[in-house]
Amino acid sequence: MGSCCSQILGKVRYIMRICYLADAESVHTQRWVRYFADKGHEVHLISLAVSGKCHLPNVGLHFLEVKRGLRVIPVMALVTRARRLLNRIEPDILHAHYAIPYGFWGALTMFHPFILTAWGSDILIMPRRSRMSKWKVKFALARADAITCDAEHLIERMGELCAERRKVKLVYFGVDTQQFNPGMRDERFKQSIGLRSDSPVVISLRSLNQLYDVESLIRAAPLILNQVPETEFIVAGDGKQRNYLEDLARSLGVADSMKFVGFIANDELPRYLASVEIYVSTSLSDAGLAASTAEAMASQLPVIVTDVADNRNWVKDGEGGFVVPPRNPTLLAERIVYLLKNKSARDNFGIFNRMVMQERNEYRKQMEKVEHIYKELAETC
Repeated sequence: MGSCCSQILGKVRYIMRICYLADAESVHTQRWVRYFADKGHEVHLISLAVSGKCHLPNVGLHFLEVKRGLRVIPVMALVTRARRLLNRIEPDILHAHYAIPYGFWGALTMFHPFILTAWGSDILIMPRRSRMSKWKVKFALARADAITCDAEHLIERMGELCAERRKVKLVYFGVDTQQFNPGMRDERFKQSIGLRSDSPVVISLRSLNQLYDVESLIRAAPLILNQVPETEFIVAGDGKQRNYLEDLARSLGVADSMKFVGFIANDELPRYLASVEIYVSTSLSDAGLAASTAEAMASQLPVIVTDVADNRNWVKDGEGGFVVPPRNPTLLAERIVYLLKNKSARDNFGIFNRMVMQERNEYRKQMEKVEHIYKELAETC
């Protein structure tokens, strides 16, 4: 094993060799990996080959190649390759993100100590797709020495899948409140993307797929514009429904007030959020608090979210924003109009939200919890 203690400025520092088994293109994976690399640990990432660039300084990147055109991924070939890499790396910890496929592959390597982080749909949706998917998830959960997730209802669901409660730790993905903060506001931002500088802007950052029901926001737009005609909307993200949603906006006569901007780079997102007035999430399902909702709250925005997952545990209705029923464009419109017409409420809600993120969901505090779990497992397993 590769852990060691080193003397730094009079303090004992525990340095570990950590190996992740996860999607290298995911921004969430990259944030976890960067944090521990920046802390001075030796970090490796094993992932399927990526289509684009993956820039992770001071991280050993290892790719599990899959021949193009294969309809079925040769699981045991990938697992054998992963075992060879683990034998070469000799990590103190193997940490897989997402139960299928990475958690399942990690369990098949038989490496210990092995940590699995569940993200949500891997626990809530995948086990219902087929008996085989359910078996894979249960296998991964059973083989893990520790399991982390970011929502109480995920803990309950994993219990139904036979996960041992003592293994499960509640660790939030967290938000970087230094990166996402109201000081990133840019008075020229709106004009720079073709909006009126004096218009109030409502932003949606959820993917343009049925699960996130951005359609409800678009159907709410005519009602909002009837009350506050200068309102403009930013619809970010991409997905299978994009063309449908753009056509819907045109058919409802709100296309001129609605700007579809596609994917927003993570380094640009703080400026977007700090420079608009209201954030909306119309999702029909989530795991814990959506990352974009946390980022909006850290940016000191009032938020309007649907009553799903753990949203009520984070968004205090009437103090940080509003929690509304899913698929209810009329009530959604009413809540948006209220905030558009009440700047003092917007300001107070935003201040309240930022405080919640700083106190309960600061990214670095959550990663410190993970570091403690790593150290504990490395010493005892």
